[in-house]
Amino acid sequence: MFEQIYTYFTIEMIYLWLNLGVLPFWFTLIFFPQSQISKVFITSIFPIFILGLTYGYLLYISFIDGYDFLQNFKLYLGLNEILNLFENQSFLILFWVHFLSINLFCGGWIVKDSQLFNMNKILVSIPLIITYLTGPIGLVFYWVIRIFYAKRISLYD
Repeated sequence: MFEQIYTYFTIEMIYLWLNLGVLPFWFTLIFFPQSQISKVFITSIFPIFILGLTYGYLLYISFIDGYDFLQNFKLYLGLNEILNLFENQSFLILFWVHFLSINLFCGGWIVKDSQLFNMNKILVSIPLIITYLTGPIGLVFYWVIRIFYAKRISLYD
């Protein structure tokens, strides 16, 4: 049975499922941020748990295929080393899961935090879309909007 799963979930198939799989989470965060579905499935640990299991499976596949994990530490040596790492599909898919997980976590945090300040959900949808596409820029954009609702600047919330 495990062999059937292994042959079905290739890196290309996982990439496709990841990209399609996060869309319902983002759709719910943007259009239904105050719904019970959003509270239970999106702003909870559920999506990060699923993406974490996917990450673990990808680590397992990479290990079985003989990927040299020590070469990942070369990314600190320069841009050319990062470029070399991104040529490897195993590293690239692990990075992609990492990227999707962090962005989704940030999107969930934006929704939870915006509800504390009773922010307009249409206004919050703009930084959510930007966070989905570019991550940190969306967080900065949200923080700027949040200043007006919180009526203070705080670096420690």
